[in-house]
Amino acid sequence: MNIYFCGMIGSGKTTLGRSVAQSLAMPCFDLDEEMNRSLGYSFHRLVNERGWLPFRELEYSICKRFSKQMGAVVCLGGGTVRYEWNLDVLHGTGLMILLEVSESELARRVRAADRPRVNAGTTLEEDIRLIWSTEGNKYRGAADVVYRAEGKSIEEEVEELLALIRDHWAAAHGRFRDV
Repeated sequence: MNIYFCGMIGSGKTTLGRSVAQSLAMPCFDLDEEMNRSLGYSFHRLVNERGWLPFRELEYSICKRFSKQMGAVVCLGGGTVRYEWNLDVLHGTGLMILLEVSESELARRVRAADRPRVNAGTTLEEDIRLIWSTEGNKYRGAADVVYRAEGKSIEEEVEELLALIRDHWAAAHGRFRDV
């Protein structure tokens, strides 16, 4: 079983995903890093020069690779689960954990990052608010587990996530597995 972390930009997917992977002695893959590695340059450049469609096509290709992994932690991109084709290839290949964080905290966390806006001509706060208000149901619909990733230390969050993963594994398989 793979463990997928999804959520908005700045929700902690990579930070928590890496920590969970380390605790479980599992390999960890990050979609943004895989995208940069495939391109040989930053995906920000791809979006700025060619737009969102080539970005989404590459994202889909990488999701197909992730779906063939076994026993990995995968940190998805901020918008990955908003696109049905990504969910189609990931469905049934692992546990999808949505990391939810308040809009103000998301903006605070990503303020220094110069990320391309999904909604051109908006401020960071407006972009986050628009995405969540129109697409929040897609994030929740994709998730097997929703976790509020805010207000605790990383260590506390990892312990709670490990418990959620154990509980999900036990419920899905009718027995306890030490993770």
